Amino acid sequence: MSHWPLLSLVTFLPLIGAAFILMTRGDEALVARNARNIALWTSLVDFALSVLLWLQFDPSTADFQFVERANWVALGGFQFAYHMGIDGISLFFVLLSTLLTLLSIVSAWEVIQFRVKEFMIAFLVLETLMVGIFCALDFVLFYMFFEGVLIPMFLIIGVWGGSNRIYSAFKFFLYTFLGSILMLLGVIAVYFETGTTDITVALTHAFPAGLQKWLWLAFFASFAVKVPMWPVHTWLPDAHVEAPTAGSVILAGILLKLGGYGFIRFSLPMFPLASSYFTPLIFSLSVIAVIYTSLVALAQIDMKKLVAYSSVAHMGFVTMGTFAVTSEAVQGAMIQMLSHGLVSAALFLCVGVLYDRLHTHEIMRFGGLIERMPAYAFVFMVFTLAAVGLPGTSGFIGEFLVLLGTFRVSTLYCTLAATGMFLSVAYMLYLYRRVIFGTITRADLRGMLDLSPREKAVFAPLLVLVLWMGFYPNSFLRPIQISVDHLVQQVNAATGAAGLRRASLP
Repeated sequence: MSHWPLLSLVTFLPLIGAAFILMTRGDEALVARNARNIALWTSLVDFALSVLLWLQFDPSTADFQFVERANWVALGGFQFAYHMGIDGISLFFVLLSTLLTLLSIVSAWEVIQFRVKEFMIAFLVLETLMVGIFCALDFVLFYMFFEGVLIPMFLIIGVWGGSNRIYSAFKFFLYTFLGSILMLLGVIAVYFETGTTDITVALTHAFPAGLQKWLWLAFFASFAVKVPMWPVHTWLPDAHVEAPTAGSVILAGILLKLGGYGFIRFSLPMFPLASSYFTPLIFSLSVIAVIYTSLVALAQIDMKKLVAYSSVAHMGFVTMGTFAVTSEAVQGAMIQMLSHGLVSAALFLCVGVLYDRLHTHEIMRFGGLIERMPAYAFVFMVFTLAAVGLPGTSGFIGEFLVLLGTFRVSTLYCTLAATGMFLSVAYMLYLYRRVIFGTITRADLRGMLDLSPREKAVFAPLLVLVLWMGFYPNSFLRPIQISVDHLVQQVNAATGAAGLRRASLP
């Protein structure tokens, strides 16, 4: 099937679905029903095609696969290319994007009752842009996808969000857009240095040491906000609280991974000397994120804010593992991003289930739900334990590999980051106890209904994947390993020796 343009199909099929929805006509109920059905079948077929990518993927090579290329010439003779391809680093992010889009559409099936047509169009356009980010091998194409995701997400928060949605939407947009302006300047500098917008050329180009630092900072400005790293994380809790449940799923599951993916794809291989130079800074910010935001999460009275702050803490492990530049740590960062994409999405869906019934995120409004919602209590328990890194779940694999790889670089930072695992147990189990156990004291809680068949269908694949990754991680690590090992060898060769990195850190 090598002659099939699989990447183009996976990337742009949602746009075709969006176009069909755009052309639907009739009364409001008919348009809403058709929009939901078209979005569902489009996202389902797109997910099936992305699974086909996994089945056809060759894990024995670090080269880009399913490559598609067509040269375009813009005004003034400027040339860029429609250049697409994936390797072990980007493969699972494509799968994660298509899966979470499908589940988000199903989860919003009955929740979104106004402007359904526009909502489904926004989600399908967002899916195309997300998949395109992980497939693009040209800087112009990458930047168009990278910035394009802001528009549909801005609309999803601003139109279908909560009471303070306009403020949160603008805060999300301004934070992420301003950081990306500096990255655009960095992309322009890379073009003048290499003479091309081809990412594959830039990944192997030897940038001057002095230029590397400035370019690293330019890219860092964008990726750090996307992760988000402390102290540029303040947009995230507001965006999550106001976003609809489906928007929070995509925001936590995919958009937060753009920063980590950017660090691995661009910062490390293109600017290895600068990455080594700024490693103490990254480690310090990562440890602060892990400890500080965990303590903030412990003090929250809003479930969505608690899960949002926990996301910042978990992504601190990702940034630390990425810049440890050991094979175990970078693989752990990759698995942690995938695990967090599944677990955080599931936790926001759990919060959404309660919000759909009582229209509140306040923790103290609940309690004793195990009496009325045993299936919900079980699902919430599994994802809570995955969030705290219980062995046998996906959360354990990522954090363990990150700490194992980072320990070889710095025992101090590794030890400090490990405290985040204890803090995560504190705030997640404290949340679970207050919501699930105890005695029902409010009359409205006695009428709470357990998970519907549709909600069970949404949670089922997430449960399977979280346990699959926990018990058999090699099925995910194997496609990743060759690409990560190649990256680590490339960075270590450029920096001279890994021992120098270890000697510079406590």
